[in-house]
Amino acid sequence: MTDTPENLEEVKAEAGEANEVSEDGNAEVVDLHEQDSKESDDEISKEMKELLEYKDKFYYVAAEMENMKKRHERDMQSQIKYGNEKVLKGLLEVVDNLERTMMAIENDEDEKVKNIYVGVDMVKKQFLDVLKNNGLEQVDAEGKIFDPNFHEAMAQQPAEGKEDQEIIQVYQHGYMLNGRLLRPAKVVVAKN
Repeated sequence: MTDTPENLEEVKAEAGEANEVSEDGNAEVVDLHEQDSKESDDEISKEMKELLEYKDKFYYVAAEMENMKKRHERDMQSQIKYGNEKVLKGLLEVVDNLERTMMAIENDEDEKVKNIYVGVDMVKKQFLDVLKNNGLEQVDAEGKIFDPNFHEAMAQQPAEGKEDQEIIQVYQHGYMLNGRLLRPAKVVVAKN
């Protein structure tokens, strides 16, 4: 290949340069990419904006996934802690029936009935121990001041020697499951 003016112009054109003749007749080299430069800068700027948008979306999704993971862990811990609430609530009815049975036979003079009372009391205590091992605690009531967060007043009655709003009788024991009220205690409150 010879360096003829035709070939030289082709090579320069491929390289992005062209010869222009100025008014004084001197040839000047002009970069053809200069015009495309503004267009490509706009494209690069547009692509950078898109890239930044995708980056922001990625961080948003990553943060959302982290929050969802933490929320899921909290829900799992809550399920472990309070998941057996429904079963335990149903078992409290069994405890109530054991207590009613004991109240019905506690003053009986028959020796066989006294032995039944002792047996039922042992079963009730064992039952309550199993419930306690599963996070269930009895709400303190008798002798305490009425607290609507833990007690449900069934009645008020005058009582000498008792403070106003002091609980003087428990109809039904209340229970808490892992620090959360499962059932309020049903009580009679002193009224002075």
